Amino acid sequence: MNNCKALTVDKGQDGVRLDIWLARQLREISRSRIQQLIRAGLVTINMRPVKESHKIKPGERIEINIPSPRAVELKAEKIPLSILFEDEALIVIDKPAGLVVHPAPGHNSGTLVNAILYHCPRLGGIGGELRPGIVHRLDRETSGVMVVAKTEKAMMSLTGQFKQREIHKEYLAVVWGVLAPPSGVIETLIGRHAIDRKKMTAMPKKGRLSITRYETISTFGNFSLVRLCPATGRTHQIRVHLAHLQHPVIGDKQYGRRSVCELPVEIGRQMLHAHKISFRHPETGEKMEFSAPVPEDMTHLLDYLRSVKQQK
Repeated sequence: MNNCKALTVDKGQDGVRLDIWLARQLREISRSRIQQLIRAGLVTINMRPVKESHKIKPGERIEINIPSPRAVELKAEKIPLSILFEDEALIVIDKPAGLVVHPAPGHNSGTLVNAILYHCPRLGGIGGELRPGIVHRLDRETSGVMVVAKTEKAMMSLTGQFKQREIHKEYLAVVWGVLAPPSGVIETLIGRHAIDRKKMTAMPKKGRLSITRYETISTFGNFSLVRLCPATGRTHQIRVHLAHLQHPVIGDKQYGRRSVCELPVEIGRQMLHAHKISFRHPETGEKMEFSAPVPEDMTHLLDYLRSVKQQK
């Protein structure tokens, strides 16, 4: 069933582009979605279709016909989820290592999105589709806390908070070596690697500013437990920055040392964990913070490193 809205332009609002004006009036719909509706002829002024660049005039009656969200081709799959919080606007999940976030070539199923489609059969719709809003990602082999939008309004709010750097994220990583100084800020450009296009690099010819704050929590001989807070959200940012400092994440086959023979414990993935996230709730504005417990494989490694340190 379609949702129809009718608005009238008041005095003093003339001269504003139609798409901009509608985005201000309909806070629950993104400007890009409004532009899609206009181009599809679903927005009329005085019963006539118009362009998004139309300059509004006082007294004009604007009608918006919003179709019900359409089903996506992705399959809902019964995949277990560790849910930290959920309401009508969003869901906060503790993602396990090994779970891909979004379907892509080679991973059309078995992803977090497939799992959420099964868990949340009544999504509010984002961009005209019944799908969850992925506002940030974790690499497949990175574990930890993620927030996912269930409505377009929540998606817009969380995306805006990320852009304004209002969302705080904290990661834990076990790395090679001891960082000097033990705390500080890593600030580089990050861009696509010139030869290996699947990798990123902190020394590109062209790149985007990337900032990560770090603090050493503990050291264990030739290893360290580090807390990291990215101020920006570039692809593979933390892994690239730590490798740039010559202290790559243990188990990181892409940016680190391929051999972990110095460690008798099994390392099945990169020892990077998204530990905490804080943000404003899209509906209430309330400050919210969630943390995901350190997973068993990382805890096992840290226990081993502590035991070796105590024996020396």
